[in-house]
Amino acid sequence: MIERAGIARRSTPEVRASGVRPWHGYGLGLRSEHFDAVLDEHPAVDWFEIISENFMVAGGKPRHYLDQVRSRYPLAMHGVSLSIGSTDPLDLDYLRELKQLARHVEPIWISDHLCWTGNGGINSHDLLPLPYTGEAIAHVVARLQQVQEFLGREILIENVSTYVGFANAEMDEAAFLGEIARRSGCRILLDVNNIYVSSRNHGFDADAYVAALPAERIWQIHLAGHSDYGHYVIDTHDHPVREEVWDLYARTLERIGAVTTMIERDDHLPPLAELVAELDHARRIGNQVAQSAPAVCA
Repeated sequence: MIERAGIARRSTPEVRASGVRPWHGYGLGLRSEHFDAVLDEHPAVDWFEIISENFMVAGGKPRHYLDQVRSRYPLAMHGVSLSIGSTDPLDLDYLRELKQLARHVEPIWISDHLCWTGNGGINSHDLLPLPYTGEAIAHVVARLQQVQEFLGREILIENVSTYVGFANAEMDEAAFLGEIARRSGCRILLDVNNIYVSSRNHGFDADAYVAALPAERIWQIHLAGHSDYGHYVIDTHDHPVREEVWDLYARTLERIGAVTTMIERDDHLPPLAELVAELDHARRIGNQVAQSAPAVCA
């Protein structure tokens, strides 16, 4: 068991990531609707992930709850505003606030998305895809190196779900993401649900996508629900994780080994206990994969 501030929580000592990949177990996204339940119920969760932008304030109710949760659980920081793929200059004010929050939270790591969110100073509040070209790789790598130097740490970048493609693409998404991770030194937050969603929308092989990535750079996995409309799929984060995503998750672990995992839920939030039960399912899959055929991080 892991203990912090007198609270005993479940760890998963039977699973260990191999190589240099750190292992933090199984976590949940921390949402304001569950603040009180987390503090009152002390759920069997190894860590929580916060949306960085929700806590870039001095004091107030969000920071009060953040400090209370932080005293009991490790935290990771996940952002939605870095806009690493934009041609706008990097937002140094945003990066200063992010760095200040990281000093306060002392997160296990910081992550954001491989996308762009705006142009010309206008934020679309959406995670928009990039063209998979050598020019885009060079652009993103240079910006990631600047961000990591500014923050004084590696960050994780996440694959987003996509609904359109670019006619001038020179490679597939997995090759694009892998090359950026190799050249920038960043790590990968692999969203398994996003792989499934995009594979349905674009007709590619989800397992081949995973196989093409540099496994040693994958440090975290996201799981979430989606909405299936038959001819297309949308990443909505408002349903439980679907069976086909659980299956892809199991096959991913079989291929790359144990990876710190969390479940995201952003809408139609159930009671916290239901999410903890869903997280336990991820834990069982991880344990079963480790017991049947422990993989070595390639």
